[in-house]
Amino acid sequence: MTRPSFKFAPSLKLAIASVLLLSPCLGGCAVAVVGGMAAAGGAGYEAAQERGVNGTYDDMNLTATINNRLNNQYGNITTTVYGDKVLLTGSSPTPQAKAQAEQIARSTPGVRALYDEIQVGPNEDAAGLANDSWIDARVRSDLVFDPDIRSGNYTIETDRGSVYLMGSARSRAELDKVTQHARYVPGVQRVVSYAEVRYGAPYGTPPATAQAAPPPPMASGGVSAYAPPSSNASIQVQKLN
Repeated sequence: MTRPSFKFAPSLKLAIASVLLLSPCLGGCAVAVVGGMAAAGGAGYEAAQERGVNGTYDDMNLTATINNRLNNQYGNITTTVYGDKVLLTGSSPTPQAKAQAEQIARSTPGVRALYDEIQVGPNEDAAGLANDSWIDARVRSDLVFDPDIRSGNYTIETDRGSVYLMGSARSRAELDKVTQHARYVPGVQRVVSYAEVRYGAPYGTPPATAQAAPPPPMASGGVSAYAPPSSNASIQVQKLN
């Protein structure tokens, strides 16, 4: 019997995030507008990224290939690809299923690096999924409104309150700013950066907790009821494989 899946498609996650952001604003706020723009303007958003249309197309194909190979047999797993680097999130019912999913994804032609963040255990419940979608949209909106960040260069995936960053930073300072934005979003428990600094800049250090910095200004409209207050979420910067 097929195991029920609670995973939302990317378009559905964006739709949910837009609704969650809109609810506290009533009359409409800047964050809600960004959520709507992301849902409606996906093609333009992808084309604006450093990897370009061809790179985006290749990543989409690689995502589809990995998903087809996994075929929902190893749990409720989400595949995120940026620049041939693959992030696996979600859940597997057993350690064996998790290991098999990683092996299948890693052996897929075209995969340059793989980051396995699959949790062993039950699927995330509906409230958790809604909270993750809200966090996704909130982090995206904060990056869009920061003039020092080229937001189109980053892909964000949130799972169980952990925010995973992938993409291409123009400098270490920009990447630090991105992680700090994510760190202070209500409900975020952990920020893990798999983003790459371009132009040969030193990539970073092994996983470590970053020093606290003042939180960025809150967007208008208040905090969603789905996201409990949080602060000082730990930041981990991973070396590339």
